[in-house]
Amino acid sequence: MMLDATLDLDVGTITFAFMMVHQFSMIAFASALEPLRLANRALGQDVYRWLVLTPDGRPVEASNGIAIPADGAYDEASYATAAVVCAGIDVQTIDTRDLMAKLRGLVARGVTLGAICTGPYVLARAGLLNGYRCTIHWENFDALHEEFPDLTLTQELFELDRMRFTCAGGTAAIDMMLSIIQRQRGKDVAASVTDQLIHHRMRDAHERQRMELRARLGVAHPKLINVVGEMERCIEQPMSCADLADGVGLSTRQLERLFRKYLGQAPTRYYLGLRLERARHLLLQTTMPILSIGLACGFVSASHFSKCYSEHFSRTPSQERRNPRRGASDAGRPVERL
Repeated sequence: MMLDATLDLDVGTITFAFMMVHQFSMIAFASALEPLRLANRALGQDVYRWLVLTPDGRPVEASNGIAIPADGAYDEASYATAAVVCAGIDVQTIDTRDLMAKLRGLVARGVTLGAICTGPYVLARAGLLNGYRCTIHWENFDALHEEFPDLTLTQELFELDRMRFTCAGGTAAIDMMLSIIQRQRGKDVAASVTDQLIHHRMRDAHERQRMELRARLGVAHPKLINVVGEMERCIEQPMSCADLADGVGLSTRQLERLFRKYLGQAPTRYYLGLRLERARHLLLQTTMPILSIGLACGFVSASHFSKCYSEHFSRTPSQERRNPRRGASDAGRPVERL
């Protein structure tokens, strides 16, 4: 099943094997599956089929605690047209060696591979994204980029590149599957599915994953938005307040007043928080050395990084990695991944 612009619309029945990883994202899985069901409904026939596969054929639990039954074990994917890795939280800590071996075997048989939410991490570890464009949930982007710097990794909603298709988490899988359905079955079918989903419109792959800064911050001041955007872009080599202020035509004192008025803290404190949040993501999602993480987030030494991290999160980077906290009361806890 070639996922390119020349795909013949007159295709036969396509079977998707959903390769489930423990703690997978339920919303991403449902967002990938439901468009296929609704496409069958729109066409009046089962042109799409699917299998839910787990390592041993037993039920698998999602990150929300709900377990779903399986149609079989990973071996059943040999009969599929495409295999889709469905993962979620803490994918980097889960033993996926058996899954990766099965995926390599499927590639040898000409099976197309896909991945949703953090599933691209599994494909990357298996060496199956080399030479392909791919994407992943924004919260995992930096970790994947640091661990696999040679990947052609984008921040698109989804990527369809020849025999690979990947998307970010949450509802981005809806748009990816709608795009596939449109290529294979035509615009009318894709439009019908979009309408049934009350999705209003099929988003383009190039649309942003995250909310605009204006909406995220609840602030409309253009100069403040520009400065925060610059801070988010310059994590590894932080800019000085003077340079940030100069970039938007303000004095340092004016910039400080702006931050205190709208965000309730000094720009230096806000900037430090952004860098430490990035560091926390890398601690929890990669096996990078702590010093390397500190340097990647703009800290000059391991001791400086540890001191700042401890003051912000009330625990050292080493403690965070050994025993990560997942409770909602965590200080500085990042937004939960969908």
